[in-house]
Amino acid sequence: MSQQEDLTAIKQRLDELVQRVGELERTVDQLRGTGPVTAAEPKQAGSPELVTIPDAPYNHALWTDSDDEGLGARDRHAP
Repeated sequence: MSQQEDLTAIKQRLDELVQRVGELERTVDQLRGTGPVTAAEPKQAGSPELVTIPDAPYNHALWTDSDDEGLGARDRHAP
């Protein structure tokens, strides 16, 4: 098989897995009685969950005694 065929086969298997996991989740929900069973779309694998970042400034005490990443300590020189 070529690399492209392998990638296509893997994608198909992953799609099948996502569908079956969704079916399993719905079955478990039905057995637990936690809600109606619906044929909802499964979540996309790899889609990140959105996180809200507040506009308030960070507490400056969080940065006390921290070094600039990659630049080393303030009182030392690079080799």
